[in-house]
Amino acid sequence: MDFRDLSYVLAIAKYQNMTKAAEALYITQPTLTKFLQSLEKQMGQKLFRKLGHRFVLTYAGERYVKKATEILNLKKELDQEMNDIIKNNFGSLKISFPTMRGTYMLPCTLPIFHQRYPHVRLDVIEDHSSQLEELLLQGETDLAFFNLPIKSTDIDYEIIKREELLVIMAFDHPLAQNAQENHPRWIDLQQLKEEPFIMQIPGQRTRETVDQLFKKAGFAPTIRLETSNIPAAVQLAAKGYGCFFVTDTHLRHLSPRVTSFSIGQSGVTVDFVAAYRKNSYLPYHAREYISIVKNFT
Repeated sequence: MDFRDLSYVLAIAKYQNMTKAAEALYITQPTLTKFLQSLEKQMGQKLFRKLGHRFVLTYAGERYVKKATEILNLKKELDQEMNDIIKNNFGSLKISFPTMRGTYMLPCTLPIFHQRYPHVRLDVIEDHSSQLEELLLQGETDLAFFNLPIKSTDIDYEIIKREELLVIMAFDHPLAQNAQENHPRWIDLQQLKEEPFIMQIPGQRTRETVDQLFKKAGFAPTIRLETSNIPAAVQLAAKGYGCFFVTDTHLRHLSPRVTSFSIGQSGVTVDFVAAYRKNSYLPYHAREYISIVKNFT
């Protein structure tokens, strides 16, 4: 058994389809089928059971995939550490961002990184924050950038920036004008009790924070729309469709004509972090990229 064997089994488990797995591995489907048959015969047990056209893991297969993932992650970390030791500045780095964050951070940080390390290949994944933790745990990304909280105890992080969560509404909203007269910088959520809201979809980190704010305020908001599209939500808020919660960093890059307020007299903050697998080796180039993101943010 070698590293190739482990990769083959992981690909079948990921795609649950022999043809798609073979395409991802750049081999033929008969070659992959023959490999699996030979491996299962050698091991004396099935790693997959076939349901229609899907290949589903058996219990033995689940254990194989878990250990294979750990082994390949360790090999990757060893390769990265060896590259750092010989200081050849060659290698690869997988980074991931929530889609909205990536739209303005990638164009500003990738060219800087490439100029410093032209021989390091950067692979970028954009997905919902809720999915990025799983990508880290599976070893499919080295670094993930998102807001706290983190659910898994197997993930460590360092804070990039403490961002303020703001509530925004149309620039000419009557309530916004009244609030400006009485409270130049902040607004009490109770003043928005009768207002419709645009909310991020359940499971997104900002939505979790906002749900807690409403719970603390003692009322359930009237939700006019749930969406994961932050730029669209900001533009809808600007047109008076509803109030929306967004971080000051996002708002600065979107630059809409809205009225924005801190929430409560002390404000509400969320931590934007660089996350990685706990107790894993973080390569030199990953730390360099974190530094670039910090300088940009």
